[in-house]
Amino acid sequence: MRKLMTLLRLSYGQKLFLLATVPLILAVAAISLLVANQSRQLAEREIATLEDQLIEAKKAELRNYVTQARNGFYYVYGSAAPDDEDAKRQVMQILAAMIYGTDGFFFVYDYDGKNLVSPRQTDMIDRNWSGLTDSEGTPVVDELIAIARQGAGYHSYLWQKPSTGKEARMITYVTSFPSWRWAVGTGVFIDDVLASVAKARADVETRVRQTSMYILAITLAALLLVFMSGLFITIRERRLAETKLKELTQRVFDAQEEERGRVARELHDGISQLLVGVRYALDSARRRLGAGDRSGEDMLDKGIDHLSGAIQEVRRISRDLRPGVLDDLGLGPALKALTDDFATRTGIDVDFNTVVFRNRLDQDAKIALYRIAQEALTNIERHAGASKVTIDVRGHKKGATLRIADDGGGIPSETTSQPGSGLGLRNMQERVEQLEGTLRIFSSRSGTVIVAEVPLTHMLQPQENATETRKARA
Repeated sequence: MRKLMTLLRLSYGQKLFLLATVPLILAVAAISLLVANQSRQLAEREIATLEDQLIEAKKAELRNYVTQARNGFYYVYGSAAPDDEDAKRQVMQILAAMIYGTDGFFFVYDYDGKNLVSPRQTDMIDRNWSGLTDSEGTPVVDELIAIARQGAGYHSYLWQKPSTGKEARMITYVTSFPSWRWAVGTGVFIDDVLASVAKARADVETRVRQTSMYILAITLAALLLVFMSGLFITIRERRLAETKLKELTQRVFDAQEEERGRVARELHDGISQLLVGVRYALDSARRRLGAGDRSGEDMLDKGIDHLSGAIQEVRRISRDLRPGVLDDLGLGPALKALTDDFATRTGIDVDFNTVVFRNRLDQDAKIALYRIAQEALTNIERHAGASKVTIDVRGHKKGATLRIADDGGGIPSETTSQPGSGLGLRNMQERVEQLEGTLRIFSSRSGTVIVAEVPLTHMLQPQENATETRKARA
């Protein structure tokens, strides 16, 4: 079962392919069924109409045959008495001689069911066929006599075809000679009509199958096109993803190297110089005290001052790498410490305003906003030439917003239009995008404004906030 579930797990590409192909297959199947059904219904109506027209033509032909035959011997029948046997024999001879085509003939039955004329099947003459039915159980002679008694009409049944000796569907038109109590008629076989109808139905089925095959071929071509397009897009997207991954990896390496370089410079320019001063002061104090010079104590005090400065520098670097106040007290106090240090170090006036968050932001949001502020202040220090900076951070119904503004000379327009073009701005953009937030930059010759917004999803609920506070205190 576990192996089956493993096999049923689909990759993202397979799910996407199924999402694109399954509706297409279902739609094509529905269209195929609808087209086939509509085609069959339309063709069946047309075939039924054709069959009716052909049969009506046969009936009209039969009626004309009987009418012409009656007109041919009416001069005999019209003047003969009911018991005129000579007239009857003369009429029977005329009807027996009236054969047409390969299977056409006239027949005569008296009202008792006795056959009087049957030129194609002479073995039936002078025999009573009352109660005769065809292979389907349809009454033949009795029905013909009943129709004749009513005047005239049509009857359809199976009858042996003289030319083949096999049963075939036959339509008969029968009329009556009431004074002689005769049922006179003729019939025509409609197996040719039925064969034409069957051929038409077979042609319809062939066309339906061909149409289904065409639809299937088009569907397969569409599926192949979808598959090839998906394969092309997958390969292209994979290559783009690999390229972006390489670029991202390179950016991570660049950021790491830049951070290492910054730390190295600060260690060399700050702590290293201070420690060299401490070593020099201690060495000088050792020599002077060894020589009995009291000024060695001053050199010790100077060394202690240098050592204190080194300790403060180490703390500053440590705070820049990971400020402990951010974890302990939250974003507001951490930004306050950052701005105070920035103002002391650079001499730039900083106005910091915040609404008490009560540690409501989650850890990712706090780190991201702190790093954005840190990056912005670094850019201001290096490039803006500003004399005043305003930082405002507050929460609201939609989340949290950090706004940083300066009165410097602004940044180039191409950098403003593409926030990710510079390494620092690109880092800001990526941090905000990871939080599903937005970063907006407005820059002019009178200054620059950076607005970072974090969505409400990164604001902790009160109970979660209390838990985070207890963990921080622990």
